[in-house]
Amino acid sequence: MISLKNIGIFITALFAALLPLKLLGQHQDDSKGLKDYYKSYFPVGVAVTPRQLQDSAQRLLILKHFNSLTAENAMKMEPIHPEEHRYDWSGADAIVNFAVENGMRVRGHTLCWHNQAPKWMFYDQAGKLVSKTLLLARLKAHIHAVVGRYKGKIYAWDVVNEAVSDDPEQLLRNSLWYQICGEDFIAKAFEYAHEADPKAILFYNDYNTEHPGKRTRIFQLLKKLVDSGVPVQAIGLQGHWSVKDPSQELLKTSIEQYASLGLKVQVTELDVSIYTDNKMPAPQPDGTASGFTPMQEERQLEQYAKLFQVFREQKSSLTGITFWNLSDRHSWLDNFPVRGRKNYPLLFDINLEPKKAYWKVISF
Repeated sequence: MISLKNIGIFITALFAALLPLKLLGQHQDDSKGLKDYYKSYFPVGVAVTPRQLQDSAQRLLILKHFNSLTAENAMKMEPIHPEEHRYDWSGADAIVNFAVENGMRVRGHTLCWHNQAPKWMFYDQAGKLVSKTLLLARLKAHIHAVVGRYKGKIYAWDVVNEAVSDDPEQLLRNSLWYQICGEDFIAKAFEYAHEADPKAILFYNDYNTEHPGKRTRIFQLLKKLVDSGVPVQAIGLQGHWSVKDPSQELLKTSIEQYASLGLKVQVTELDVSIYTDNKMPAPQPDGTASGFTPMQEERQLEQYAKLFQVFREQKSSLTGITFWNLSDRHSWLDNFPVRGRKNYPLLFDINLEPKKAYWKVISF
């Protein structure tokens, strides 16, 4: 015979089990998105592809949660300028037009980078490296064409990307830009961009910006540019982080140090890898791929919560946060740096549904 006491215990346990589902349902009915929760803090953006804008489900997710767009690849030098006398505007135009039609901001990415730069930029018809004069002329023509086309539609540009070396013994990366032009290509790129659109906010953009050694070198470069009157106005912290790094202390210190130069600061390429090494995850006991485990989910939730706590505390210096890709359905971290490894670094899962980390990020 079941006692009234046991019935009471059962009802209490059932209510406790159903309460999270009830609360989750309330969240699912919420019409607000990330951009709305952070309206009084900073714009929230996302890197997209033209194809995503043609997919109704992904398009709706973008419109609900974000008020700023960045082209993941369509504005990089090689895709947009594959031959010296030919530009391919199709992808970039699609993204900019979508943003304008929907009242969204656009960040331009990127004008000068050692990667995804077409070979013709650095070589003559005989296959020899071009002169400094010719390379700078080509860079100027490229920047004037691209920035000029979107003048008044793109409010900020990542002008120079990843020019600082990872080698603690060197300031600048030994790229073809540096080999041919020395460090002058950096200042010139900013000058050309400012000429093409004097109102655009011009960024230096890099990764590992919070690591003390590289942070020191990046700060050294930026201070030299600022002191020389080069029109660099902001720094982009790429934010390709993990469930382990960076700490709140390192991130806070970095933002404050860069802001001390009078620069605007943005996190331009945010994701949180569930991995902390360059190894394939161990398979489950049944031999299947490990996927996104509860432990990884919890660690990711905690890291996103810590990061956004710092972001909110630093809102006087931060002028934008941009996620690098929309959902776990597609991430540049899939197959990188480990081929065959699937990553789950974003706030929305492969079905475009919000993850636990999302609810944590908006609960403050």
